[in-house]
Amino acid sequence: MPKRALAQKRPFLLASIAAALAFYYLRAGPYPDVILIPLKGSAVALLAIYAWLRHMSQDARLLAIMLVLAALGDMALEFYSGVAAVIFFGHHVVALMLYLRHRRERLAPSQKATVVALLLLTPAIAWLLPADPAGREQALIYGFSLGGMAASAWASSFPRYRVGAGAVLFLLAHMLLIAEFGPLEGNEIPRIFAWPVYYLGQLLIVTGIAQTLRKRDPELRLVK
Repeated sequence: MPKRALAQKRPFLLASIAAALAFYYLRAGPYPDVILIPLKGSAVALLAIYAWLRHMSQDARLLAIMLVLAALGDMALEFYSGVAAVIFFGHHVVALMLYLRHRRERLAPSQKATVVALLLLTPAIAWLLPADPAGREQALIYGFSLGGMAASAWASSFPRYRVGAGAVLFLLAHMLLIAEFGPLEGNEIPRIFAWPVYYLGQLLIVTGIAQTLRKRDPELRLVK
């Protein structure tokens, strides 16, 4: 029997992709924030629903929670970056909890080097980016949480070139946003690239984790 279409098998995943694309293209038009902000938040919120419905394990619940926090952070970014940073800090903490529950037993030397680089270079670069010295302490703290999240994802037993790569894309997108307060202030690069890089990272993370959880514990699947 032929496989069902994506819209039939994973409607929330398809709806999430559609919302992400719609936000990216509609934000350039004359549409008010009352439409664009919920549309932006719905892209990752729909990924949270997808994760919740794919598996009934505690890990899947943690994944859904971290995605809900990310969706709230996405919306907060549109009106106050300070609030968004606090929300995303919470996202990183939950993500760290999830990834540490699935630590890889052994890491190759190159993998260890990548983990150390993500953990240490991320806060160092984040501290250097803001032009205003008053914002560097906050950037440093946020950089530690961001680097810790990406490093733990890379060191986890989840597929490295989906979940690990997705976390690195997440990191790169947020570094672009931090750079808006420094070398990229007034530049169109963050506006053009931050959202698609970020969303692709989230998409890789959620599909990689969901697929892995279903393979490891098929009895806890909620839907086929």
